[in-house]
Amino acid sequence: MNMRLHDGPLAGLETDALAWPLANGPSLGQAADERVAALRESGEMHGKPGELTLLHEPKGLQSRRLMLMGVGDSLDATQVFRMAGQAVRAAQKRRFKRLAIALPDGEFVRVAAEGCVYGSYEQPKYKSDDSNVPLDEILIVAPGADSAAFDAGQIVGESVNLTRRLVDIPANDLGPVEFADMAESVGQAAGLDVEVLDEAGLEALGAGSLLSVAKGSARPPRLVRLAWNPSDATGDSHLFLVGKGVTFDTGGLSLKPAGSMEKMKYDMAGAATMLGSITAVAQLRIRQRVSCLLGLVENMPSGSATRPGDIVQAMNGKTIEVINTDAEGRMVLADALTHAVRLGATHLIDAATLTGAVSVALGSVNIGLLGNDESLSAHLTATGQTIGEHFWSLPMNDDYLEPMKGDLSDLRNAGTDRKAGTITAAKFLEQFVD
Repeated sequence: MNMRLHDGPLAGLETDALAWPLANGPSLGQAADERVAALRESGEMHGKPGELTLLHEPKGLQSRRLMLMGVGDSLDATQVFRMAGQAVRAAQKRRFKRLAIALPDGEFVRVAAEGCVYGSYEQPKYKSDDSNVPLDEILIVAPGADSAAFDAGQIVGESVNLTRRLVDIPANDLGPVEFADMAESVGQAAGLDVEVLDEAGLEALGAGSLLSVAKGSARPPRLVRLAWNPSDATGDSHLFLVGKGVTFDTGGLSLKPAGSMEKMKYDMAGAATMLGSITAVAQLRIRQRVSCLLGLVENMPSGSATRPGDIVQAMNGKTIEVINTDAEGRMVLADALTHAVRLGATHLIDAATLTGAVSVALGSVNIGLLGNDESLSAHLTATGQTIGEHFWSLPMNDDYLEPMKGDLSDLRNAGTDRKAGTITAAKFLEQFVD
């Protein structure tokens, strides 16, 4: 798909469809403007967010169709992002080849580009009769738009689509080794330094916590490090992005129920997110040192699997009693976080499908945020508000660590009950960032 900026008049655009926001949209010319006004006055359309009305052969326009997009009372970044994605999906569904999206100016060109890329996402090809037909060309008409912002939107969009594509791949095609190979290929193409540690390398580091999760699987674990070290980096900070990458999670010997277990291929979404993030960092040429660690394992039951009651030693020397083998993500992250600290991390962000408890508390509207750095947490929250990602901070009182203290060991990987499960998991991880 080719996407480019266009700064010419709307009337002369020859496209299959011209997407136009019903609030704050640029003038379409007298004939088309009057037609739109008449439709609104008649009550045939209201301009609600997500509403789409298609007009054929609109007067005064060379475009074959006018795609009227509801965005609410005013145009903002979130509505532009959603409008762009909806327009692309609608055009692809109708097998259009050329789409234009009209904006009043260049203010929201970055999110428009992101939305177009998101909307054009194609799932991995597994259907024998796959009939998806991508657009040949998308034009974003935004007078005065900054081309750098437009390019940045495409980069961020592609990085998110990389994450989505990885999450969609079934576990039989994406185990730890395959994920590591893909991360290495993608990372090198983006200009990142890449290091992949195999079982022997992990054993040499003393990564007993991570390795304990992988013991039941015939597929060996990997720890991938990707690093962005620009020569023009400002300051001494070194941000580490750490991702949980359980490519399939049966729960181990603490076996999950069969219902919806096929969705456990999603348990590597944290690692996929961080891989997408650091490739965007490199392509945007961010002037800061950023590294990424991906802990990649498969959690399976077998005769060699870790048992409930086993005690293992983590990379930082602390011992952990395994109470529940389905509380495995924190075991993977524990060693990955320790490794990040040893490599010089000044700031740490990890992403993980860590607990079902956070979904019970927050649903899919807000993202659970737990941290011991108020400044970093506030920055993430504020940034999220600008892009439509809503974070909700949960408490991190020291009392929440008590259920995670062991009798025979320093720590246990699960509490005595299900109370505050998201918070106790975060307090467990906090023990590995000293």
